[in-house]
Amino acid sequence: MARTIGSDGEKTQAALREAATRLIARHGYEAVSMRRLADEVGVQAAALYRYFPTKEDLLFSLMRAHMDSLIAGWSDLADDTADAETQLAAFVRNHIAFHLARRGSTHVNNLELRSLSPDRLSCIVALREAYEGQLRAILQRGASQGTFDVEDAALVSMAILQMITGVIVWFRPDERLSMDEITDRYLTMTLRLAGAKPQI
Repeated sequence: MARTIGSDGEKTQAALREAATRLIARHGYEAVSMRRLADEVGVQAAALYRYFPTKEDLLFSLMRAHMDSLIAGWSDLADDTADAETQLAAFVRNHIAFHLARRGSTHVNNLELRSLSPDRLSCIVALREAYEGQLRAILQRGASQGTFDVEDAALVSMAILQMITGVIVWFRPDERLSMDEITDRYLTMTLRLAGAKPQI
């Protein structure tokens, strides 16, 4: 009987992507061979190449999926009718929740840009810039309305993104502050960077 399209193949590919994210986040791209990945998932090494012809194809697929999901998630929440401060709060909350739920994927996306070929690097950088541009637009809108005091929206947006992404490095849910409490405090700091009075 022929294999049903979209059953075992999709499950295997999903397992490969999950295992690759976990291993690359822990050991680094260069240290993870396709054979090691195959062993982790329990398939023949040759089978991997049906899904990802090269290891870089796999890495690029992981990074592209991460950025596409991040951008799509924010697009679903973005509300151009809301005031700039409400938009900024929504952006910060969504960004922190997204990245805390995807620690491994975030580590891969941030640390392995160096492992991409120039064309693929340009693609991922363009997606990152498009996402950062959404935050920059919120800051610029707030500044034009007098809600924020921002002289350099590009610099402030980069500083905010570095800060709110960095939560994944140290946050643990069993420590003294919950995710909601951490998010509220980071939002307060974000609003200060934007030159707004924090209103949470």
